[in-house]
Amino acid sequence: MMLEDNLFASHAIAGVGSVALASSLTYPLDTIKVLNQVGSGSNKQLSSLQVLNRLGSLSGLYSGLGWSTLGRSFGMGARFGVYEILSAFYKDGREDNYVYVSEALMAGMVAGAAEALISSPFELMKVRAQVSSAIRVQTSTSVAENVTVAPVIRRLLHGYTPDLKALSHSTGLLSILTNKHPDLMGALQEYPWMMSGSGRPPLVSSVRRPSDIVSLEGWGALWRGLRSGVVRDSVFGGIFFSSWQFLHRAMLDWKAVGMDPEPRSDEEIGPLPPLYVSLAAGFSGAVAAAASHCFDTAKNRSQSIVLPKYVSMERKLLKWNRPGKRFERATGIHPADRNLLFRGFWLRMARSGFASFMIVGSYYLAVDYLVSR
Repeated sequence: MMLEDNLFASHAIAGVGSVALASSLTYPLDTIKVLNQVGSGSNKQLSSLQVLNRLGSLSGLYSGLGWSTLGRSFGMGARFGVYEILSAFYKDGREDNYVYVSEALMAGMVAGAAEALISSPFELMKVRAQVSSAIRVQTSTSVAENVTVAPVIRRLLHGYTPDLKALSHSTGLLSILTNKHPDLMGALQEYPWMMSGSGRPPLVSSVRRPSDIVSLEGWGALWRGLRSGVVRDSVFGGIFFSSWQFLHRAMLDWKAVGMDPEPRSDEEIGPLPPLYVSLAAGFSGAVAAAASHCFDTAKNRSQSIVLPKYVSMERKLLKWNRPGKRFERATGIHPADRNLLFRGFWLRMARSGFASFMIVGSYYLAVDYLVSR
């Protein structure tokens, strides 16, 4: 039992260490990619050089690295864990320890959905930190404007900056009514939904901590963009594992050519070199990233928007329908983002391919080192 515990601990340490190493080495590419996705508009396309100029310092490239490492550690643990469980179910009873490509596709899609559910809150913190690193926080807000915020608003809408001009306009529209209230402006300020409807949300840099997000946007904000996130990770997981299984099968067949006697099972062929397995994983990661990139853009753009919980409440009460076509509503893509879905495409392919190569390669090296000891 002690030997099995040590073996499990060795694999766990190797897995976490490989994910942390790959995340730290490829994180600058992810930061540039996210800022390119979020900062671009239909009439404004940011380049990588413009993104670097907005960061101001190289330290901004690593904003949110801790959240990213935690999220990837838990998420990839869930991805590979669920995949191994499902693949073991597929292989049960078979003489040859083999998983078909179609089975790897289905198992990978389920594993990707599990990863999305677990890593979504960590991704939200990561995206908020990355966007905040490129925003120049405006500290010129007048003191008089803050003083006029009612205590109820200050408590329920933490960090909210009301638009007093819009609120005064709303008050003017109500002037035709019989005004028997001594302080109509103060009475309107007691209604959070009135302020949220006429004001403007705070900057992302002001709502980046978990306590601020829960206070202003509610617990549901931690899983914002879950639709696009589940589709993204399901597509990524399915294509990643199926293409990796296909390449692994092809390399085994190539290795078996010329062997005498002809091998009857994969065990007789022997394991593949770690370098070949790592290269197959890197190629699979790049292909999977290309196939799922549109949903990654949709998720990052939705997570970079501050949406007070009272606005969400109003939408539910008014039975607000999601804009866009049926496919866009089902996958969480906003119709205004149709021309921006491929922003940062090559950056994500490069990051995912290199990270997959690093994770598998460093994992094999770490396990070999820890087990040999």
